[in-house]
Amino acid sequence: MTNNSPLRIVFMGTPELAAYILQKLIEIGINIVGVVTATDKPAGRGLKLTQSPVKQTALQYGLKVLQPPNLKSPEFIAELTALKPDLQIIIAFRMLPEVVWSLPPKGSFNLHASLLPQYRGAAPINHVIINGEKETGVTTFFLNNEIDTGNIIFMEKIDIEKDETAGTLHDKLMVLGSELVIKTIAAIENGTAKSVPQPKLDIYSLKNAPKIYKNDCKIDWNMPAEMIINKINGLNPYPAAFCEFPDISAKTSKFKIFSAKQSDTFELLPGETHTDNKKFLKIGTQSNEIEITEIQPEGKKRMKIDEFLRGVRW
Repeated sequence: MTNNSPLRIVFMGTPELAAYILQKLIEIGINIVGVVTATDKPAGRGLKLTQSPVKQTALQYGLKVLQPPNLKSPEFIAELTALKPDLQIIIAFRMLPEVVWSLPPKGSFNLHASLLPQYRGAAPINHVIINGEKETGVTTFFLNNEIDTGNIIFMEKIDIEKDETAGTLHDKLMVLGSELVIKTIAAIENGTAKSVPQPKLDIYSLKNAPKIYKNDCKIDWNMPAEMIINKINGLNPYPAAFCEFPDISAKTSKFKIFSAKQSDTFELLPGETHTDNKKFLKIGTQSNEIEITEIQPEGKKRMKIDEFLRGVRW
């Protein structure tokens, strides 16, 4: 694709992944005529209004930014129409009403961080690791009335490495996704984009990626060690798996667990702990024990297990 694309493009997104891709598009001269992102949100102890990563990037490059509380409001539709978009790109944003996604003559496409139709939903990166998948990828597809179900344009696969975390996989898919978005824009611009319907899978074969809530993050020590470690990795760095140690002499019994490894021993019951108070903390599971290697007590910093053990006693 040559720089300074004649297509008038509106970009929609909110988090870091979308901001990274927006910057890449700007750097190669893609004609972004407007950016739509979330409204500023209060954050931190002072609840100071904070701009989304996408808004910060857009303002850095002097782009027009729209932050509609209501995507169906006549005011927003009028502003969007006035931008005269030929194409819209949506990455990690809200579900769009038809009046929005059907506006551009060349359509609206989304980048999803999975190999569709598998792992439709809000948290595909977390769920592929939690479920122990060996590969994932990114998909571009045209939007329709149902979430993550539109016709596929392009797809790229990537292996999931041993001990991959949601954080490391996110960064890999961010780069791969930017390349796929650029490829998709070029194909739409030159008329070679050929989209195909998503394969239809039965309810037993289809895996979803719903939003993760706090209760989903609690570790169940009655699960096998491998599944627990997948869960820890799949929630690292955010929102993080957590557990409670009621028998520890500390101000809190709740801890976030960021990394662990399987042990060769099978002596402890599920949830039972064993430590030398110096170098290791082992916990029993349904199968073999696991060793916690990185932990964060509630209200404190994230730390290696030896640092943590220096400050507590069982």
